[in-house]
Amino acid sequence: MATARLDIRLDKDIKAKAEKASALLGLKSLTEYVVGLMDENATQVIAKHERIVLKNNIFDQFISACEKAKEPNKALINAAEFTKENGF
Repeated sequence: MATARLDIRLDKDIKAKAEKASALLGLKSLTEYVVGLMDENATQVIAKHERIVLKNNIFDQFISACEKAKEPNKALINAAEFTKENGF
């Protein structure tokens, strides 16, 4: 059940187009249409910014560098602890 509210002002032509699109999709309301768009788009934006996609050769180079790496120094250990403590 929705518990948050969003009030927006928009151009009347944009609202009319959105209402028409909502009706064409057989949705119950303009709100259902807008919420669906927001949810879908937000999911895509978050996914795009929270993952890293590497080409195979770059990933192989990364793994190779990790395998050759020395023990982490104190600064790196501190940085890892900091990110963990702060939810990064």
